[in-house]
Amino acid sequence: MRTLLTLADRTAVLFLGVAAGVAIGYAFADGADEAAAPAIAPVPGAAPVSSAPIAGAMPQAPTPATAPPPPAGSASNTPVPAVGQAAAIPIPVSAPIAGCVMPPRSRLLGTVADGRRIRVGVFGDSYGDGIWSALYHLLPAKDGYEVEKFSRQSTGFTRYASLNLEQHAREQMAGNPIDIAVVSFGANDTQGVLSGNHAAKLLGPEWQDIVGKRVDGFVNALRQEGAMVYWVGLPKMRKPQYDADIAGMNAFYARRMAALGVPWIETASMTVDADGQFSPYLPDGPNNERTLIRAGDGIHMSMTGYIRITRGLTAGIRRCVATARKLAGVPDPAAARAAVPIVRPPAPATRATTAAPRTRPAA
Repeated sequence: MRTLLTLADRTAVLFLGVAAGVAIGYAFADGADEAAAPAIAPVPGAAPVSSAPIAGAMPQAPTPATAPPPPAGSASNTPVPAVGQAAAIPIPVSAPIAGCVMPPRSRLLGTVADGRRIRVGVFGDSYGDGIWSALYHLLPAKDGYEVEKFSRQSTGFTRYASLNLEQHAREQMAGNPIDIAVVSFGANDTQGVLSGNHAAKLLGPEWQDIVGKRVDGFVNALRQEGAMVYWVGLPKMRKPQYDADIAGMNAFYARRMAALGVPWIETASMTVDADGQFSPYLPDGPNNERTLIRAGDGIHMSMTGYIRITRGLTAGIRRCVATARKLAGVPDPAAARAAVPIVRPPAPATRATTAAPRTRPAA
């Protein structure tokens, strides 16, 4: 009962936080700066993932050799630490900036070959709402993108009694296909999950098995529609206990994505100060000015914060789309605009006036 009451309070906070963040998002102009995209390094000793890339595409995001893919529909064999101990185990980080995972049946090649806009669908909870707002501005229509919001507040993989995410995603994509899926869940999942007539403990073996199968099914639903998939992790949280829960959640999802060959966008390191602590203000922007990046609830980001954590993802998507366009022999709209010289009209001619020499009057 305590867990359910805690979840209800937390869900209310999540709802209020994202409402403020999305409202701020509409105040931003298109074409937000993405020049300061953070580098995402590959994992040392990584092995290639199972999905084969299209010939000529960029290398795929690496998968740690220590996390072999589990059997289909089963949970990862890599243990997730108990709540509060997640920080002791390193989280694998894939490289969406350097890599481009394009499965053979990717819709992306067909989309660029036909000259259609690249459709990016954002799935998730209230945190996904904020990511959608950021990507809507970072991937504008003038560059050939269309960013669609599929996220829904107060949802998660432990809450299938309210909404089956896999089934809902299939319904959302029916007749509404997407080329790239960006996913972020977990803020509502720091609780046990129903298993028969009892609740499986958060991050315990039974919990991992149930939630892991649901996550696998969700990713497979997206891929069966031909979509490329990226998964965005959660940031540092202000309250220590909730942050410990989220750290464990990040570790679980990161390993699951490594096993599935899905690029994992780590965000916790982008949301801490020099001492690794939560901070609502961090240096950001071209001049590294002290900037508000978090919402007042200590959970969500400000609009600037959402843009901060998705710059690297945006750069990765753009590089992948550029690869697809190159393979299809289609020009990049942004590159085409940059190649057109700016012709400025000549300055209007000014009439030269020469003053007549002044002569001294005759004496």
